[in-house]
Amino acid sequence: MSEVPDNLSYTKDHEWMLVDDDGKIRVGITDHAQDALSDVVFVELPEIGSKYSEGDAMAVAESVKAASDIYAPVSGEIVEVNDKLEESPELINESPYEFGWMVVMVPDKKLENNLDSESYRKLID
Repeated sequence: MSEVPDNLSYTKDHEWMLVDDDGKIRVGITDHAQDALSDVVFVELPEIGSKYSEGDAMAVAESVKAASDIYAPVSGEIVEVNDKLEESPELINESPYEFGWMVVMVPDKKLENNLDSESYRKLID
């Protein structure tokens, strides 16, 4: 069964979000998503300063099985990317919620269209 931490918010597209104390949002893909992808071998991350609307494709995770778009869970600006994924994309498989995060965004507005952990568990069960 996939790990679904209670302290995160989720999207129906299998991204997770952690809102920091300063309002920034750390984003990655869920344990369920990394398991479905299998072994991630390459990650294409956006550039710092890039702006996205909610639902826009902002990154790509390529695995031995497929390439999958990663969608912006909220409209906003990319202010940090996880450079460690360039050399070690397997961190997404090994630690999707800690070391395998992808980007940090400054949102244009508060999160609204997200799922809590219970709702996300129901979605993937």
